[in-house]
Amino acid sequence: MAPDSLPQCEFESDKLAVRLRFSGPADVATITPVVSWVMDFVKEMGCAAGKEWEVEIALREALANAMVHGSKRDPSKKVEFCVAIDNDRGLLIVVRDQGEGFDPSQIKEPVVGQNLFSDHGRGIFLINQLMDEVKFERGGTEIHMRKR
Repeated sequence: MAPDSLPQCEFESDKLAVRLRFSGPADVATITPVVSWVMDFVKEMGCAAGKEWEVEIALREALANAMVHGSKRDPSKKVEFCVAIDNDRGLLIVVRDQGEGFDPSQIKEPVVGQNLFSDHGRGIFLINQLMDEVKFERGGTEIHMRKR
């Protein structure tokens, strides 16, 4: 993918402290090293002090969803993300996959009724609980997560 196709972090460029970008195959084996790289950066920048574990879990879940559900574990498909820090608005993470997308309103609440016994479907719930703001774009192929 061309660099222009990478997800755009929506912060104002004059307030942007730093930005990381990544594009790689939809291979779940890359999740841990990529998350470690991002978390080293987040810790060094001090942009989520005391809340690093929340960012780490949300990023792991977003990448896993993009690779497993969005890209169907097809290593020929790319998963892309960017991480940006704005001194006024905090940390923004955008993850995009090349899948067909989905309707987030159709995701069943994992803590209600029979869904409690399901062995999947908690990733988006966790992301929403851990991050300050979550929204889906591009028909569900892109997630924007913010931590203030």
